[in-house]
Amino acid sequence: MERQIVIYTEGKDGPLCGLDEECIRDGGGVLRYENAADEEERARLAESATIMVVRSASITARLLSSLPRLKGLVRTGIGTDSVDLAAATQFGVAVANAPAFCVEEVAEHAWALMFALSRKIALADRIVRSGEWPRDAGRRLGAMRRLAGRTLGVVGLGRIGRSVARRGIALGMNVIGSDPYIQTAEIPNVALDELLGRADVVSLNLPLTAETRHLINARTLALCKPDALLINTSRGAVVDERALMDALDSGRLAGAGLDVLEQEPPPSEHPLFASEKVVLTFHYASLGVESYAQLKQDLSVQIAQMLRDEFPTYLVNRELLRMPHARLGAATTMETGA
Repeated sequence: MERQIVIYTEGKDGPLCGLDEECIRDGGGVLRYENAADEEERARLAESATIMVVRSASITARLLSSLPRLKGLVRTGIGTDSVDLAAATQFGVAVANAPAFCVEEVAEHAWALMFALSRKIALADRIVRSGEWPRDAGRRLGAMRRLAGRTLGVVGLGRIGRSVARRGIALGMNVIGSDPYIQTAEIPNVALDELLGRADVVSLNLPLTAETRHLINARTLALCKPDALLINTSRGAVVDERALMDALDSGRLAGAGLDVLEQEPPPSEHPLFASEKVVLTFHYASLGVESYAQLKQDLSVQIAQMLRDEFPTYLVNRELLRMPHARLGAATTMETGA
């Protein structure tokens, strides 16, 4: 039997986590790593592929329409905002992701940003490296508030959001959440406007969708406490950066910790760079030995499932289960990925 092609078109070394070639071979596939410069080249390279593995490439309706052999698309992470899910469903292509990936790593990173802001660690580091050793640290660093006993607002109560919340509870914070789709017994779920008005720290842990784009904007930032901190480890476009900069400059917000930005990499003269109220990292919250080992396994197993004509464990466009035009065969028992 001819082996089916599994292709990754974003680098000849494959995804950073690697893939389990033996698992994929056992499923009847052969791996190819390529490097596509644009969509046209990606279409040419993948024209005979059964499964495409993607990191950040934009997967459009035009591209999908040119790949009649494609049965499945596997995203090497949680978010699927770079994939036209409606088009994938239209063409019968199953889309899988890895919702269990990097849950603890991103939660820990969110907390690292919280501590860096609340204790002014990044600012203090810059002061020491510049040759200063201030005698009046309080005057130089500004007011600092302990996190214990304050209110943590978690926007998005998926796996990562709940992990962030559990750490807040352990630290002695009052934790509230806001999520119209997920309810949990341990975290009170309130409307977003109420959360922003009550929270001393706001952690954003939600996917980028049409509904969440610029969810944090001039109107919603105006609801925040002036000494509140904003943490974003989700997607940059969830926050309107111009409105955020205005809020920081005017004193309507005390600080922001951002692992993600609207444009990545950002322009060299980005206005947030000059603010001592901002701590920035370069979208690496997911990195970790354990997270990448799990990602490798989750991706490879789902690739093998689709090669065997099964629906993947973490099927994103679940509408395919009810559609006769799906390019995969009989469904297997699946998790929801919530």
